[in-house]
Amino acid sequence: MSFEEFQNCARLYVIGALEPEELQDFESARKQYGSAAEDFINQCYGLHEAFALSLKPAKASGAIKDKLMAMVRERSQGQSGSPAA
Repeated sequence: MSFEEFQNCARLYVIGALEPEELQDFESARKQYGSAAEDFINQCYGLHEAFALSLKPAKASGAIKDKLMAMVRERSQGQSGSPAA
């Protein structure tokens, strides 16, 4: 695996997207490239964390809210019909 291929795999590695057979090749290349590999992986982790922290929470769609409210109503109707303990 070239270092460029390793870099592409490292980006997938930090988000957990490598397949098991790719992971074996990646770990082998990681040992081969030593500190340069570790430095690049650390950069990828830093970017991954920064990206995750920069995301704004998604607003719940009306459909999701409606579904949740329907579930709550069903549950409360089911409990009101059951005998008290």
